[in-house]
Amino acid sequence: MHLRRTLLAAVALAAATATAGTMIDNANGYTLNAKGQLLRFQALAFDDSGKLVAVGSRRDVAAKAKGFKRIDVHGKTVLPGLIDAHGHVFGLGEVATSADLYSPTSLPAAQAAVAKFAQANPQRKWVIGKGWNQEIWKLGRFPTVAELDAVVADRPAAMERIDGHAMWVNSKALQAAGITPDTPDPQGGKIERDADGNATGILVDTAMEFVYQVLPKPTEAEARAMLDGALAILSSVGLTSVHDAGIDAGADRLFREYASQGKLTTRVYAMIGDVGADFEQLSKNGPLPSYADGHYALAAVKLYSDGALGSRGAALVQPYSDAPHTRGLLFNSDAAIHAKMEKAMQAGYQVNVHAIGDAGNQQILDSFEQLGKQYPLAARRHRIEHAQVVQPGDIPRFRRLSIVPSMQPTHATSDQNMAQQRVGPERIKGAYAWRTFLQQGSRIACGSDFPIESPNPLQGIHAAVTRQDMQGVPRGGWHKEQAMTLAEALRCFTLDAAWAAHQEQSIGSLEPGKWADFIITERDLFQVPAADIGKIGVLETWVGGQQVFRK
Repeated sequence: MHLRRTLLAAVALAAATATAGTMIDNANGYTLNAKGQLLRFQALAFDDSGKLVAVGSRRDVAAKAKGFKRIDVHGKTVLPGLIDAHGHVFGLGEVATSADLYSPTSLPAAQAAVAKFAQANPQRKWVIGKGWNQEIWKLGRFPTVAELDAVVADRPAAMERIDGHAMWVNSKALQAAGITPDTPDPQGGKIERDADGNATGILVDTAMEFVYQVLPKPTEAEARAMLDGALAILSSVGLTSVHDAGIDAGADRLFREYASQGKLTTRVYAMIGDVGADFEQLSKNGPLPSYADGHYALAAVKLYSDGALGSRGAALVQPYSDAPHTRGLLFNSDAAIHAKMEKAMQAGYQVNVHAIGDAGNQQILDSFEQLGKQYPLAARRHRIEHAQVVQPGDIPRFRRLSIVPSMQPTHATSDQNMAQQRVGPERIKGAYAWRTFLQQGSRIACGSDFPIESPNPLQGIHAAVTRQDMQGVPRGGWHKEQAMTLAEALRCFTLDAAWAAHQEQSIGSLEPGKWADFIITERDLFQVPAADIGKIGVLETWVGGQQVFRK
C-alpha cells in the first residue's frame, strides 16, 4: 500500500512538472478579447507547450499557475505580439547587403552612397542598391543613366526605387539586360526613353524583369544571412508574426527548415508569388495552414494589378493630375488577372492582390465580384494589398464582397509629399481612407511593406493615429479625418491582422488557449503622448512562450 502511494505521488509530481510553465507577474497589461474589446490585466501564465493558461488579475492567474516559474516585470507594459500583415522578409535582409539609398536627401548624396558601396565591394559583379526617392531629392524628374554611369562605370549597377516599382540602372546594366532602342515595353511596364528612343536608365514595373533575369541569384550562404538578419530586426521591434507578400520555392524551403529547427523566431504567413512555376511546385499538396506549431504557413497567393504611385505606375481611371499624358499601368488584361485569381482559388488558396491605383482596385474588385458567383468569397478572406487610391463608390464593394483591405499606415505619411499632386484634391478623398473603411465595418489588416517602410509596428501605430511622419509633419496630421483611434490601430496590428491570415484562434490577442506571443515595452502605449508612440522601445519579445529578444 505504501509503495502504491509512493508511486502515485511520483506520477502526480511528474505530471505537475511536465505541465509547469511561466507566470509573467506585476504587469501593466493590455490585450483585446475575441470581440476586439480592450482589456487590462496584471499577469499572464503559459505552460511549457507555449500556450496561455490564464490572463487576468495577479490573484486569479497565480491560482492557476501553481508551481510555475514567476517573472516579475515590475509594472512594465505587456502587449500582444504585434503582427505585420504585409512585408518582405528576404527583402529586409537584403537591405543590409545593398547600397543604402533610403537616407540620401539629394541626388549627389545618393551618387556618393553608390560610389562608396561600389568601392567597398570590388568583388561584386553587380552593384545593387535600394531606397531612392526622386520626390525627396526634389529633382522634378527621374535620375538618368549618365548620372549612375558617373559613379559606377566598370560593371552593371541597378538601384531599386523605395517602392520597389522602378529601377535606376547604368549603361552596363542596360547592356547586360539586352535593352536597346528597339526593345518594346512589356505588358504592365515601361522603359523610360529620351526623344531619340534611347533608354534613360529608368525601368518601371514589369520592365525591371529584363534586369532581374540576368542578376546573379543569392548564394545559399547569402540567403541564410539575409534571413538571419531580417529575423533579428523583426524580433527587436516586437513583431511576433509577419505576412510575407510573395515568396518563391527557395524561400519556402528555408522557412520550413528554420521553423522545424526552432530558428524561425517570428511566425511567417507566406504568400506564393504569382501562379507560375513556383506555384506549380508549392501547391502540389494544397495550402499549408500551419507548420511547426504555427511558426509557418503557406496558404495564400500574391498577385499584382498595377504599380506604385511614386513612379506613376499605379493604374488610374483618369490621367495623373501632375502628368496628364499617363494613367499608369495595369500589369494584366482583365481576362489574364481573372484567370490567375481563379487558378489560385480553384487550388484552395487565399488570393491577395496588390492594387494601388483606383483603376487597379476596380479591376480586382470586378474580378472578385465575377468569381464570387462560383467561389464563396467570405470563407477565404481574400485581400487587396494596399487598397491605396480607391474610388469612393468602390469602397463599399470591399464590405459587400467580403474583401479585406490590407493597408500600410506609414505609406500615407511617407506619400504625403506627392500623393495629392499625383491624384488631385478630389481623388485623394478615397486614398489611404482608413476611417471610411472602418466605418463601413471592414476589418483592416495593417502592415508596413518593409523594407519599403520601417518594419517597426509602433511607428505604424503612430502613423495610423496621428497621420504624421516621425518628425511630426504635417502639424495637425495629413487628412486627419481618416485617422484611427489608438485601440483601432492596435487591433489592426494584432487581432485583425491575425484574422486576415485565418489565425485569430491562435494568435492576435492574449487569451487562454492561444500561443504566448507577447512583448514588453519600456513605456505605456496608452499613456505616452501620441507623438511619442513610434519612439517606444521594445524590451522583450516572446513567441510561443520562448523569449526571442531581450534588449
